[in-house]
Amino acid sequence: VGEQALLKCSFKSSSPITENLLVDWTYRPLSGGHMETVFHYQSIPHPTTAGKFKDRISWVGNVANGDASIAIQSPELSDNGTFICSVKNPPDV
Repeated sequence: VGEQALLKCSFKSSSPITENLLVDWTYRPLSGGHMETVFHYQSIPHPTTAGKFKDRISWVGNVANGDASIAIQSPELSDNGTFICSVKNPPDV
């Protein structure tokens, strides 16, 4: 709580990295409920514009190095839950 939280995500791809590469981060609260997309990357970062993580997630990854990590500013105990990183680099998934 109070410090930036780094959520690491690394990937390997058998295909060359192109502008078609997609990164999606989703979140489900500890209490359950629906999954929500909190971050999207395609060529440039697209942080969520709604929900509890609005204006709090920043891109710290570098897809050329197989890194799709994000950071959460000012994390709170209520942010606890499951974060899933999904990387698609067509035709490789």
